[in-house]
Amino acid sequence: MKATLITGRTIKQGMVLESKDSTMYTDANAICEFDPDDMKKFKVSEGDTVEVCSEDGAVFVRAVKSLQSPHKNIIFIPMGPWANQVTSPKTDSVGMPSFKGIPVSVELAKDKKVLTYPELLKQSYGK
Repeated sequence: MKATLITGRTIKQGMVLESKDSTMYTDANAICEFDPDDMKKFKVSEGDTVEVCSEDGAVFVRAVKSLQSPHKNIIFIPMGPWANQVTSPKTDSVGMPSFKGIPVSVELAKDKKVLTYPELLKQSYGK
């Protein structure tokens, strides 16, 4: 599935910001919200692992049905470590990367694991 990624802050994310090594932090942030019709069309179920890929990287996240729809072919990942895997580090001279309007592809990856924050850091930075 080709889609456009937007990122942003969420209330759930803010509630667990101080406990980044917790399961609650991963559950609140390692998600990808889909339009319910897109989930049906592409045979993605709530809780499935999906791989989101951009020209800058890829990440495995859990599929979640968006409560705000319709927004066909637009997905949402909360701002943070998982979204950072697929956003460009380029700032185009403004000092801030773009966190909206990112072209991505999304594929079902049921056999893949959604990494916790510590696991994602180890994978990304080797520490």
